[in-house]
Amino acid sequence: MRIPGYMQKHMVRAGITGWAQVHGWRGDTDLKMRIEHDLWYIDNWSVWLDLKILFLTVWRGFFHPNAQ
Repeated sequence: MRIPGYMQKHMVRAGITGWAQVHGWRGDTDLKMRIEHDLWYIDNWSVWLDLKILFLTVWRGFFHPNAQ
């Protein structure tokens, strides 16, 4: 399966969390959706977006009803 833009995500340094992860696209989920979120992040990066991702990571990691 070929996913357009897949290699573009490797141009960005990996982090602890990301836009796809805070939207539930992690682990054994749809690769196409994870890549779409990663590419959206690359196109829309800002310090504020990174801060939002950090906030959502904490919020969904500790307070979300589905947090384990």
